[in-house]
Amino acid sequence: MDPPLTEKDKSNTSIKSTKDGSSSKPTSKAGSRAGSAKSSKKGAGDEKKENIPPPSNDMKDNPAADMRNMRRIIAEDPDWSLMTVPLLWEICIQFIVNNFENNSDILKDLLSKHKLKVLERISTDLPLKVTANLIQDEGYWKRCCKARWQICDVSKYGGSWKRMYFERNLQHIIEHFVPENSDATELNETLPLSANYIKTLDIKQLLPPVKEAPKGLDAIDDMSDTGSDAGDGPETDHFDFAQVLPKLPNLEEFRLTYGVKDCGMNFEWNLFQFTQRDCLLLAKTVATCKNLRTFQLHRSKLDDDKVRVLISHLLDHPSLTELDLSHNKIDDRGARAVGKLLNGHSQLVSLNLCDNQIRSAGAQAIAHALTKNTTLHSLNIRLNRLGDEGGQPICRALLKNTTLNELNLGSNDLTEPTAALMAQVVIQNSTLKEVDLSCNRLGPDGGKQLQEGMEENSTITKMDLRLTECGQESEYCINQILNRNQETEREMLLNQKNAKR
Repeated sequence: MDPPLTEKDKSNTSIKSTKDGSSSKPTSKAGSRAGSAKSSKKGAGDEKKENIPPPSNDMKDNPAADMRNMRRIIAEDPDWSLMTVPLLWEICIQFIVNNFENNSDILKDLLSKHKLKVLERISTDLPLKVTANLIQDEGYWKRCCKARWQICDVSKYGGSWKRMYFERNLQHIIEHFVPENSDATELNETLPLSANYIKTLDIKQLLPPVKEAPKGLDAIDDMSDTGSDAGDGPETDHFDFAQVLPKLPNLEEFRLTYGVKDCGMNFEWNLFQFTQRDCLLLAKTVATCKNLRTFQLHRSKLDDDKVRVLISHLLDHPSLTELDLSHNKIDDRGARAVGKLLNGHSQLVSLNLCDNQIRSAGAQAIAHALTKNTTLHSLNIRLNRLGDEGGQPICRALLKNTTLNELNLGSNDLTEPTAALMAQVVIQNSTLKEVDLSCNRLGPDGGKQLQEGMEENSTITKMDLRLTECGQESEYCINQILNRNQETEREMLLNQKNAKR
């Protein structure tokens, strides 16, 4: 049995209980604060969970992109990450690109989106035998053109990058082909692959065969002093187009120059020779191109004998409509041959004889052909030597001709008598729309006569009278009439357009 408590023990007991009570109260407060803090932390966590965005499609395709499913890995390589692991389809496409030359047929079996990826990555240096008939994508051929040439004007090729590549590629092969020296393997392999895509062939140079250098310094000096400078060196034949043109069924335009570009210090006159054999082979080959519409042979020293050979093979060409023989050496005999071509034996619409040596006799032959021709719309005889004896017959022919729309007689030593006849032409002829008489000494009298004739004309919209000494007053009045005719033509075209609607 416990002994009874004394007063001292009672006081100690009350003090102890008081202390316990006071100490318990702060404990309960701390506990409540801790509980509230814990609950607040829990609420913030819930809010954070609610703000987590849903997994995207990329995360579904690639679980490595979803960081919620991945553990933190500290690798020895600090750049290592599962995020850089490519997708399987990307690995497959890269494999196809790397082995495309050996397995190109797989392109046909790919999906459209994967096919585009492959075409964007394959090399532009792949051989044509792999890409020519397989790839039709314009984007790929655009990359090929841009990688090979600095200037690429696709508008000259009907907006087709593939056509541009094949035409310029074949042009490069022919322009750098050296007869009797170059290997024809590349040409023979390229032709069947390019045939269906080539419509225009523009050859700006032809290389002659390489001659063996003469032995000894004396021989070199003799050649330099005689043959090369005088232009009477041995003639050498050039590239034979018979091995190319017949294999191009869609060829419509053929432009050609016999010469060498950028020859520099290696200049020799025989580099610019157009031989008789060249002419004969070319004429026969062009005659076989039944779909050819445009033929241009300029800056090639084409003389009377050669043009007669050429014209003889073009007389009955079924589709040729444009013939350009400018900047050559055609004289009166050659002009007679051209007149024979115009005299009902062709379908020519445009003829260019600019910068030749045609005189009055040749002009008379052309004028006679114009009286019978019913197809020609454009005639350019600029920079010849017609004189009034050649200019007047052409003007008389225009009094009968009813098809010619454009006529260029600039720089032909024409004077006032030709201007007087031209004044009659502009009164009676109702088909002419453009006339060029520039660089002729028509004089003030000729200008006044042209002005009087133009006052009765309503169809000519362009007339070039620069450097003709016609007088400012006559030129001003003629220009006013031309403006009136242009406005009339514009209104007529608008009315026709509205009528079609």
